[in-house]
Amino acid sequence: MLENGMTFEGTGFGDEHDVLCEVVFNSAMCGYTELLTDPSYAGQGVVMTYPLIGNYGICYDDAESTKPWLRAYIVRSVSGAASNFRCDVDINTFLKQNRIPGIQGVDTRAVTKVLRESGTMRGMIAYGDTIDTAAMKKQIDAFVLESCVPIVSSREQKVYGDGPVKIALADYGVKSNIIRSLVRRGCTVKCFPYDASFEDMMSFSPDGIMLSNGPGDPKECTKAIAELKKVYAHGIPTFAICLGHQLMALSQGFDTYKLKYGHRGINHPVKDLFANRVYITSQNHGFVVNGNTVNPSVADIRFISMNDGSIEGLNYKNGKVFSVQFHPEASPGPLDTGFLFDQFLKLIGGGRI
Repeated sequence: MLENGMTFEGTGFGDEHDVLCEVVFNSAMCGYTELLTDPSYAGQGVVMTYPLIGNYGICYDDAESTKPWLRAYIVRSVSGAASNFRCDVDINTFLKQNRIPGIQGVDTRAVTKVLRESGTMRGMIAYGDTIDTAAMKKQIDAFVLESCVPIVSSREQKVYGDGPVKIALADYGVKSNIIRSLVRRGCTVKCFPYDASFEDMMSFSPDGIMLSNGPGDPKECTKAIAELKKVYAHGIPTFAICLGHQLMALSQGFDTYKLKYGHRGINHPVKDLFANRVYITSQNHGFVVNGNTVNPSVADIRFISMNDGSIEGLNYKNGKVFSVQFHPEASPGPLDTGFLFDQFLKLIGGGRI
């Protein structure tokens, strides 16, 4: 059931228990392992527009974190066989093991059309032969999605790689491939919790700072926003992705707002206004920076969405900070914008992006 009272019937799979969530949709045709384990989906029930899910099973090497974070999985059809030599477990077993409920047999294109027309809504999946829809509606109306960044951020200060370039990474719900992308380029990456102070991160004597992706409304992360003011004032080379991009913008007095239904998929076209080129990108976000609030004396708009014109990236005038709304590390998705990690290292080396 959606917040507007519309109901859709299907068959349960995964761990069958009632669940409340924010219902969003993703248009990717592959990469469901990465999607399931992306911390940015915390608190959400994800509707897949592609009709068949699970045909190649789950490969643990493709996971973007140690466990799935979404609250529910809504699909048209779950494959009865997981046919791939890399498969570790089928998707049904994986969801059961991690207590994630799912529903299949739903007309997911119809659900998607409702979300596109009415916007992202709260919803509930309920299981049983007879279901009290009036009680469901009451629970949905009372449901408030709590801040998820404290839930997905690691409390441990883990270190990855052993390269000569030291990166302090603020973990707001980081995808593993962001870390891997830096380690492959000769970095030692130390992850800090979402509420780590600027002084904590600088105690690592980093050459640069990475701000990760993460779930939810950026305005809830008041501690992180305050610390990023210090990061910007210090002038250390900083690269921010997704939620990190929004938090840096808020720290500089810009505003953010919630999109009607968000950008979630692996084929979103983005234009680089500096290079006059268009790239295909992987995206997963519900909030964006308000372009009308960007101070041109503080930052330049570098990337915009070709679908709706929203801001997809900023270059700051101090010459040391840049940020993007999309995912240059992809996983899943195209690697068109992976060069941004190289630009980050060039910036650390004293170059210009």
